[in-house]
Amino acid sequence: MQAKEISISLPQSLLQFIESYKIAKGCKSPSKVIELALELLRNQELESAYRQASSEVDSVWDLTVADGLTDETW
Repeated sequence: MQAKEISISLPQSLLQFIESYKIAKGCKSPSKVIELALELLRNQELESAYRQASSEVDSVWDLTVADGLTDETW
């Protein structure tokens, strides 16, 4: 994946956290720390979307999917 440079502004407290995390976890750069944080955020959003989609599935569907089919049919 090709990286693209951007400029962001962060409060000093977050900059300190990034630097501390980088040192503690052995990350090569502040960019890597931010990349890891964004991956976590993306995964959190995906999990939320999957949970929402799952809640919209009709639980009765599983009972009707195989109506009329038996193991002998396959």
